[in-house]
Amino acid sequence: MGEKRAGAKSGDADQRIGRRGLLIGGLVAAVGCAAVARRELGHLWWRLPGVEKPRVAGAVDFRGARWVAASPANYRRADRPDDYAIDRVVVHVTQGGFDSAVKAFQDPRHGAAAHYIVRKDGHVTQMIRELDVAFHAGNRSYNERSVGIEHEGFVDRASSFTDAMYAGSARLTAAICARYGIPVDRAHIIGHVEVPGTDHTDPGLHWDWPRYLRLVRAAGAASARPHATA
Repeated sequence: MGEKRAGAKSGDADQRIGRRGLLIGGLVAAVGCAAVARRELGHLWWRLPGVEKPRVAGAVDFRGARWVAASPANYRRADRPDDYAIDRVVVHVTQGGFDSAVKAFQDPRHGAAAHYIVRKDGHVTQMIRELDVAFHAGNRSYNERSVGIEHEGFVDRASSFTDAMYAGSARLTAAICARYGIPVDRAHIIGHVEVPGTDHTDPGLHWDWPRYLRLVRAAGAASARPHATA
């Protein structure tokens, strides 16, 4: 979610190819559109009867997370990373409370939702499976390639970002990076403001990126250590 820039365009760029786009233009345009259409169909294989992968109701991708389903209108079913490679984590701030963010993501009229919300106390709620494409970044390509994490609070209030929130979010991001082989650096863990074409400013100047990356690396190292056995 996050604060929008004044005068910037709004709306999520995750839109399907229109029929008009396939009809307009000459032979060159038609060939180009056909190539794009074939790529689209290649990402929709799971819609064929008997092909869609089984899903367990209420299952979460991050251990310890609580499942609360977002409206299906706010994401697109997929089979990532098989159909879309995942190589980014996008950090958001809700610009409001936890409950209001959950309600917004459950509202089909909202048109957007992130995969996760992290509360101030560090609790993690998952609303969209990582295999699905959440409409969170305002850029179709980045939606398809990323996992979106919202954080309860406001971009202009440093007090929003508690120790518990940083720790809980870092464990979540470390698990996502380990699952998909994402490097823990600022090129691959980014803010919503850094998404091309975005109209948002989150996570804002008060988000402590050096601290966050240290915590993510530490959480990743801790989870990678073999557990002692009796």
